[in-house]
Amino acid sequence: MNTPRPRALVLLSGGLDSATCLAIARDEGFDAYALSVEYGQRHAAELAAAQRVAQALGAVAHRVAHVDLGQFGGSALTDPALAVPTDGAEGGIPITYVPARNTIMLSIAMAWAEVLGAQHIYVGVNAVDYSGYPDCRPAFIEAFERMANLATKAGVEGHRLSIHAPLIDLSKADIIRQGTALGVDYGLTVSCYQADDDGRACGLCDACRLRRAGFQAAGVADPTPYR
Repeated sequence: MNTPRPRALVLLSGGLDSATCLAIARDEGFDAYALSVEYGQRHAAELAAAQRVAQALGAVAHRVAHVDLGQFGGSALTDPALAVPTDGAEGGIPITYVPARNTIMLSIAMAWAEVLGAQHIYVGVNAVDYSGYPDCRPAFIEAFERMANLATKAGVEGHRLSIHAPLIDLSKADIIRQGTALGVDYGLTVSCYQADDDGRACGLCDACRLRRAGFQAAGVADPTPYR
């Protein structure tokens, strides 16, 4: 009799980092369930990319949750009146930071994980090659895990939930090398903050610059379609 594989929930945006996380979760022996969140972002290309990635990397299921952060604005990713920076000169926490986004996404992931009986959540946050977002730091991940184990029936009954952030200390080049070794097709992914409807990248925003530099440093051909 085959022992069932443990379950993990992977937050899957459709970008490079989350695709790598899905591949890592599978490689570490989990049946992976992918969760994307439509939160009022500027374009739907990344959600289409998430669907492609989930299928290509063998997710057991892929769900899209809906929450409208666009009604609040406050970010260039949710408010069309705010321009996405393209000069790379912005200091501090940039205007592309979406207030509470990772907290909300992890909370939704926590809910589905509890229903699935999954004790593992994978999230592709990174504290090295990132844009300065406070919710991509180790202290945030550690605090959320503590909260999750206080806030859930599973947690208080001893079925501890673990938040995995396997990319948090890696450079973008290291992430690309690891994903490539695990068979990730980065041509399926979309990272650009302002991709067009076909998923073509602007090549100028912070996400595009970090992604392009990562491929160059990794010595891997960049499959990104640029417009």
